[in-house]
Amino acid sequence: MMTKVTRRDALKAVGTGVGAAALLPWLSDHGLVAFARIQETHAAPNPTALSAAQFATLETLVDAIIPTDDRSPGAKQARVADYIDLLLVESPPELTLAWLGGLAALDVEAGRRFNATFAKLNPSQIDAILHDISANEKDPKTTLETFFVMTKNATINGYYTSKIGIEQELRYKGNTFLREFVGCLTEDGKDCPHCGQKQQKV
Repeated sequence: MMTKVTRRDALKAVGTGVGAAALLPWLSDHGLVAFARIQETHAAPNPTALSAAQFATLETLVDAIIPTDDRSPGAKQARVADYIDLLLVESPPELTLAWLGGLAALDVEAGRRFNATFAKLNPSQIDAILHDISANEKDPKTTLETFFVMTKNATINGYYTSKIGIEQELRYKGNTFLREFVGCLTEDGKDCPHCGQKQQKV
């Protein structure tokens, strides 16, 4: 089973990237406005860079990378696939082609192993594929390994750009006056009463 991306590990990874293959631009101001509108209106997915089938594959993948937990909803509810679609609209053609190739390779692998598209797999089948394509995350060699790194980084960026990531996961409440900054007590082995972060079980 693939180790899920913990929220804490994801925050550490924001902006760091993993090799040139993982580098993606951030959304433009126009793209961020479009992403905010999608979240506010709860509009049905209407991808521009991706087909409906490609979008379904991507949505399944990002939700496997950051699933819903007891703290906050996952990447699907945060509309991370929409974020990536908007990003691809703004990206150079060669980067978009790399993503389309990665999505196609993922569906080919799902078909080869389980005779179905990736979006139609059950959780254990998804975990089996992700376990393999995430094994060489620090030094990806294959198309699917490289694609996983790209998608993981974009998923983290999109999640912590979303309303869910900022408000429900990070518990950001805007600029408010604090008499003192207490810090996160999970560092002392306790569940934090201030930010809501749960103690990491070892």
